Amino acid sequence: MLDSVDITTRVEEILRTHKGMEGSLLPILHAIQAEFGYVPQVALPIIAKDLSLSKAEVHGVMSFYHDFREYPAGRHVVKLCRAESCQAMGADRVAAHVQKTLGLDWHQTSKDGSITLEPIFCLGLCACGPAAIIDGKLVGRVDEARIDAIIGGLK
Repeated sequence: MLDSVDITTRVEEILRTHKGMEGSLLPILHAIQAEFGYVPQVALPIIAKDLSLSKAEVHGVMSFYHDFREYPAGRHVVKLCRAESCQAMGADRVAAHVQKTLGLDWHQTSKDGSITLEPIFCLGLCACGPAAIIDGKLVGRVDEARIDAIIGGLK
């Protein structure tokens, strides 16, 4: 596990690669999440200082976008589409089933660290709803049976 010195060193390297880039905050946050799997809290003041922003501004941007995590995700990430088109096709029912089956709410990770459940808003698979992303792979026409089979294969 990385300590704050290791994290700080890597964040500073990421900041150097984005030096001089206009509108670099989002690319920096994406790069940090790609590196660690989440955006460590220790990174926020470092980013803020480098970009001449307040820590609150950096945190505000990070918390506005659902894709950024404050904590490490599980070994598998299940993202269920919450957009209106998928809801019209039964996404609310599927989401309630998954939450009950896993015993998780949105943005939670199972106690054994195997699965993180996240909402996502529109995957562009409206004709194939309800849709999901399982470990980065798009899946359309998700129903309770299909999601049970997929989740069963993750454990």
